[in-house]
Amino acid sequence: MAEGHRQRLKSRFLQSGLDGFNEINTLELLLFYTLPRQDTNPTAHKLLDRFGSFSAVLDADYDELVKVDGISEHTATFLKLLPEAARYYQSSKLTEKLQFATLADIGDYLVRKYVGILTETVFMLMLDNKHCLLGCEKIHEGSVSSAAVSIRRIAETALRKRAAAVVIAHNHPSGLALPSPDDLRITRTFKDALSTLEIEFVDHFIIADNKYCTIMNKL
Repeated sequence: MAEGHRQRLKSRFLQSGLDGFNEINTLELLLFYTLPRQDTNPTAHKLLDRFGSFSAVLDADYDELVKVDGISEHTATFLKLLPEAARYYQSSKLTEKLQFATLADIGDYLVRKYVGILTETVFMLMLDNKHCLLGCEKIHEGSVSSAAVSIRRIAETALRKRAAAVVIAHNHPSGLALPSPDDLRITRTFKDALSTLEIEFVDHFIIADNKYCTIMNKL
């Protein structure tokens, strides 16, 4: 690829961001930084042909990425880093003395928190008595109904942070933002356990496909 094309894409990005870029152009630009001495356009086409969309490329398994001709281990690692970096960026911005006035505020925060997470993951938000965020911790990877989601760990984490209130959240990576019978059962267990410690259980959120639902109103 001519150096002029690379420079034009870089200049275009610096002037107006990714607005107006198509998926091929965006992948080309990203691949410049791992494939500095070759035409990245054919490789970008191969990625889109195999996975179907820009988001699907970034969500693809590492082992599948390296099967694409022209994608090295280094490039595959870089592509896997991008959604994680976006999630880390959002988390960093949103934890600066954030106060939640409504459940919708919490839901919007959690939708951003789950960007790039493709396995079922349980997060716990600790809040003060004004519902300002004290911290967010991952407490489990796997089904929220699993015995591994320890009530004791939830209680100890809340007490360590001196939390006045707690929110639990988990995602349905390939499903809908709807509660299962197990979700309803474990929500009652969380609520009852924290009540004995005089810690408010605000709600249990389910996140799926950039949407959320709450459970407490369904008990």
